[in-house]
Amino acid sequence: MILNNEDDAVHHLSIKKKPSWLKAKLPGGAGFQSTKSTIDAHNLHTVCQEAACPNMGECWAKGVATIMILGDTCTRACGFCNVKTGKPAAVDKDEPRRVAESLKGAGLKHIVITSVDRDDLPDGGAGIWAETIVRTREACPDMSIEVLVGDFQGDEAALQMVIDAKPEIIAHNLETVKRCHPAVRPSAKYQRTMELLARVKAQGGIAKTGIMVGIGERKEEVFEMFNDLVSMTDHNGDACDIITIGQYLQPTRNHLPIDRWVHPDEFQEYIEVGEKAGIKLVVSGPLVRSSYLADQQVERFHNRG
Repeated sequence: MILNNEDDAVHHLSIKKKPSWLKAKLPGGAGFQSTKSTIDAHNLHTVCQEAACPNMGECWAKGVATIMILGDTCTRACGFCNVKTGKPAAVDKDEPRRVAESLKGAGLKHIVITSVDRDDLPDGGAGIWAETIVRTREACPDMSIEVLVGDFQGDEAALQMVIDAKPEIIAHNLETVKRCHPAVRPSAKYQRTMELLARVKAQGGIAKTGIMVGIGERKEEVFEMFNDLVSMTDHNGDACDIITIGQYLQPTRNHLPIDRWVHPDEFQEYIEVGEKAGIKLVVSGPLVRSSYLADQQVERFHNRG
């Protein structure tokens, strides 16, 4: 951030101090250790760890984690993301079996699986995605599966492989408003994300997305994004189902700076405006993340009918 005047300097100093409503639970306890032991025993990656999620202590204590497949190294370098970037290792073809085995007998009602972007692979990793979903369903027939996928560079055949595997929810995050995309998601496109969500809706799926606020957007632009999301993903009166909205937290000095701390009242306003626009469920709060207590998100969504 470039400081041009005294007001800017005050703003910069105030941003440094995290407000009281952003306090998260520290990792620890029997539940946390049990979840960690399961992850370590099956040599799994989680986005909780790789992205330094502030909710890891709370979620792991409840036995909830978001599994990350296709390795721990992403081929993209988004301005907000703490997952490491570089040349990924070769695909582990045994990973779908290990993920399914780790979840078998866990007694979970819902699981979220995500991945790094693998632009180095011809199918973007869609084959591993599909096998992981199928094997997990075979191992855990009573558990619903939510997948948080990349955009597969707009490859419709790759996305179709994931859709055909029939996860209960397909999520793909917008991350920010249209104007901020070039800085926040330089390798992604606003329109391409909308098209992915629209294809999920066109085939009868439950579509979910998420954004961060406090990364440079204006409140009015979030409202505009709600309208875009409904109009651009609509299929016969049925548009994108769920959106999550949370505070952006700068992982390191090398990432995009925090523009502002968004007050809880504004997060509540997003719920009201988003659902009025036509989104079925808006989950909005300072510590909300796409997969934060996702089992409860799903329950709330279905209870709304």
